[in-house]
Amino acid sequence: MSSRHRNDILMVPAAVPGAGLTSRMSIVMTQNPESVTVSPGDTVTMYCKASENIYSYLAWYQQKTGEPPQLLIYGTSTRHTGTPARFSGSGSGTDYTLTITGILTEDAAVYSCQQHYDNPLTHYPRTQ
Repeated sequence: MSSRHRNDILMVPAAVPGAGLTSRMSIVMTQNPESVTVSPGDTVTMYCKASENIYSYLAWYQQKTGEPPQLLIYGTSTRHTGTPARFSGSGSGTDYTLTITGILTEDAAVYSCQQHYDNPLTHYPRTQ
């Protein structure tokens, strides 16, 4: 019997409504998959959809247990200072993705997308 150990990484999104009041409908953000389990070295893609065109004003955040959310990507594809190159964002209009290529165990976290096109800022936390 093999003694090989598999290190799984779990990532999950959970619905949290956007906050704030506005005179019109807020942009609604949805994200999938709800959760994903991967192994180190795998590639994972998370999807985020806006209820209307947000013109690439999309940010991705990472939140590790016990820590505040950290900005990874803004403007759909621009990596924030210190964000490793294995994180990449893409998309336009209403459909966006976050891809982690060659995932590491340290990437185990909750990931959320947030539109920053219109107030109130709305997000869908999270993929874990």
